[in-house]
Amino acid sequence: MKKEEHKTLAARSVEDAVMIFKALADPTRIRILHLLSEEECSVSHIAEVLGLSHSAISHQLSFLRSLRLVKTRREGRIIFYSCDDEHVVDLLRQTISHVEHL
Repeated sequence: MKKEEHKTLAARSVEDAVMIFKALADPTRIRILHLLSEEECSVSHIAEVLGLSHSAISHQLSFLRSLRLVKTRREGRIIFYSCDDEHVVDLLRQTISHVEHL
């Protein structure tokens, strides 16, 4: 293929992809996303399941929310989190499947 026939990625697409991979490069965020891929959860539930503090979970959820990887739903005073990007959930599941078969 000739040089001029190659399709180049837009800078914004590259930057967005890098941010998603950065999000997935953190063990806590992987554990949170894996849990949220199975069920909608409150911060308290995530903290209990993962054995981490509320503030640590809230910090990670804020980062994931800024990337639009998780979304929220309010029920009274409780905020529930769930995954907001099935592409990333699929990527996470494929990665986990891959490493479990090594």
